Amino acid sequence: MTTEATAAVLRDGGGRFGLEPIVVGPLAPDEILVRVVGVGMCHTDLAIRPGLERIGPAVLGHEGAGVVERTGDAVTGIEVGDHVVLSFEHCGRCVSCRSGHPAYCAEFMLRNLSGRRADGSTGAVDSSGTPLAGRWFGQSSFATHAVATARNAVVVDRGLPLELLGPLGCGLQTGAGAVLNVMRPGPGQSVAVLGAGGVGLAAVMAAAAAGAGDIVAVDLHGARLEVARALGATRTVTADAPDLADRLSDHGGVDFVLDTTAVTSAISTGVGALAPGGTAVLVGAGPGRLEIDPVALAGRAVTYAIEGDAVPQEFIPRLIGLWQDGRFPFESLIETYPLDRINDAESDSASGRTIKPVLLPGH
Repeated sequence: MTTEATAAVLRDGGGRFGLEPIVVGPLAPDEILVRVVGVGMCHTDLAIRPGLERIGPAVLGHEGAGVVERTGDAVTGIEVGDHVVLSFEHCGRCVSCRSGHPAYCAEFMLRNLSGRRADGSTGAVDSSGTPLAGRWFGQSSFATHAVATARNAVVVDRGLPLELLGPLGCGLQTGAGAVLNVMRPGPGQSVAVLGAGGVGLAAVMAAAAAGAGDIVAVDLHGARLEVARALGATRTVTADAPDLADRLSDHGGVDFVLDTTAVTSAISTGVGALAPGGTAVLVGAGPGRLEIDPVALAGRAVTYAIEGDAVPQEFIPRLIGLWQDGRFPFESLIETYPLDRINDAESDSASGRTIKPVLLPGH
């Protein structure tokens, strides 16, 4: 069975999103049909623009949350009517998946960045029957309806504000997970966060929740640094400060650095600010190549974390619990837009006016 839907389709890497009627499905045995209530806009949704020809006309969006309307024959643990947050897709069979690290799935790139199922099918067509890349991060949720798998769906309590929860599936999970799952700072340790967008501010909140003592936020936008202070940063530094390296390494260096910018000069500065035994965790995606003098790594480590090295079914409920306790107030980052204002949401995100746009397909 197929389902008629409305989606924001991107056909030209340099063009605008356009709302179009599409058809999604039919469902594979392990898939679910979700009526999308809210979907966050993430940098990765926009970073594909230069390479859109690789996947073809696409329905993007990978921070969806909604209500399950139909399930495949092989789905267990998820029922029609369940409220779900959608996260990244993974195979569930490889060594990484079976060892509790699905973000490093052997098929991660295929299942998340191709816009297709693992078998190459797209799961969606436009009104003329032309296939669309409709499985972006296993969901393609810039639409009224999305097809996902049971693996990348997290059932949540029906009393929660579903329209706000989508960003927990990627951006907020990435920032908070980099701190809580990868760094794991002890009480009083120091964390520097380069870039105070949604990912970076999630990291600031997580560092505060973990009891970090010195939390430094770095960004070019003064308004975002003010938000960082309100969310737990103990110090803020403008990214273009001429003494940035010295200010980051105050008190003998920082224990952890998180880079969300993918700007290689910023990464180098961050690594140079590490205290002996410190770790830099990179999460930003960009075209640059990092060059580091090996001596700069003496007693230090650099790693790249995908999706906060999270198991979404465990980590998203953990973040919701922190939010319910008042320790992860992510709703303060969100501004909502109806789906037909997706181009405004993208523009506002690019300018820095909005930290975390969330699209509401039903409005």
